[in-house]
Amino acid sequence: MTEPGDSLSLDMVTAALRADSADAAIYARVLTESLGDALPPGYVTIDRVRTVSDRVHGRPGEIAKITVRLGERVLSLGVQSGREPSAEVCREVRGVVLSRQPVGIQEWAAELARALVSHAEQNAQAAQALRRLVAGP
Repeated sequence: MTEPGDSLSLDMVTAALRADSADAAIYARVLTESLGDALPPGYVTIDRVRTVSDRVHGRPGEIAKITVRLGERVLSLGVQSGREPSAEVCREVRGVVLSRQPVGIQEWAAELARALVSHAEQNAQAAQALRRLVAGP
């Protein structure tokens, strides 16, 4: 991330994360596909709600919550049909939540962008994942 001409700006990452945030369900799907595929295993957790029909037909179900863990920062986005998305930013150390702050979806996306850029500056694998997120597949 520190090589000249190869760095990602916070603005680029924020723009990529905000691109589809108007519809929370679509935004959750985009985040699931982009972040889930881009970041190493264990960074992104996706909770789903599966109906009986989903189970019978082998569908994964609807996304209920996305949790992104980047060091001490834990960012969660809950999505329920017919409700406003619930977003929160937490600080967690060794499994203990030290602070929990509910935020709006735009502020959540901005905080996620900051956390991704900060984490990528310290981790080469995360930096490559972040480049894939911004540039696309």
